[in-house]
Amino acid sequence: MRWRSIPVSAWIGMAGLALALFCAVFAPWIAPYGERQVVGDIWMPMGGEFLLGTDNLGRDLLSRLIYGAQTTIFVALAATVLSFSLGVLLSFTAAVVRGWTDQILSRFNDLMMAIPTLIFALVVLAVLPQRLWILVLVMAVLDSTRVFRLGRAVAVDIAVMDFVEAARLRGEGHAWIIFREILPNALTPLLAEFGLRFAFAVLFLSTLSFLGLGIQPPEADWGGMVKDNKDGIIFGVPAALVPGAAIAVLAICVNLVVDWLLNRTSSLKGARGDG
Repeated sequence: MRWRSIPVSAWIGMAGLALALFCAVFAPWIAPYGERQVVGDIWMPMGGEFLLGTDNLGRDLLSRLIYGAQTTIFVALAATVLSFSLGVLLSFTAAVVRGWTDQILSRFNDLMMAIPTLIFALVVLAVLPQRLWILVLVMAVLDSTRVFRLGRAVAVDIAVMDFVEAARLRGEGHAWIIFREILPNALTPLLAEFGLRFAFAVLFLSTLSFLGLGIQPPEADWGGMVKDNKDGIIFGVPAALVPGAAIAVLAICVNLVVDWLLNRTSSLKGARGDG
């Protein structure tokens, strides 16, 4: 891969993701103040001692934004990894085994997708205890339905190819076919989908936190910060717009990188086809 061939948009996306990950990993060391520390009056303006001002309780908004990156990114990433593990395993199993296994898993997946995701999450999270692992699990299960649909579509196309049939004739089991034959050849669309699903997980987590059923106070996350400071918009205080902009920028950066990866993969396929 030549560095000069990477477009400017991809560099922007990677720089934004690198900055967000840096803040998430090193939040305790780079944040000016503590996550829950009250350092001034409520909704102090930007500049001076507080670069982004303070929030509705007088906490430093920049520090909360940095700690919020840690919570938002790690929870969304954990939910995305879990959803992909579950969705890919079930979808590949359905595509390889076929028969009643495929019918049962596919129809159950259709049933889950027929239920509005946000409403289903709100009902489940309102009933279950407010625990972080429960939040991650609910997000992963709901998102795995989308992964299942894509994974099955990709796996069905690969499962009829000659090298898969040759593995069947050799007597290889379902596990070998799934992990050694189909998975390596399905990584490109799955990796692209992983980036998109991570962006949607960030947005979904922020929505749940804004509605009061995501990350619980006093822990900082970007959706909860928007909720805490939304009343300030009436008085011209931009405290709620800062975490909202962070959510939007992170989603855009992910999409820029995913678009570049998809275009690069398409170009490579075209070059191989021409050859």
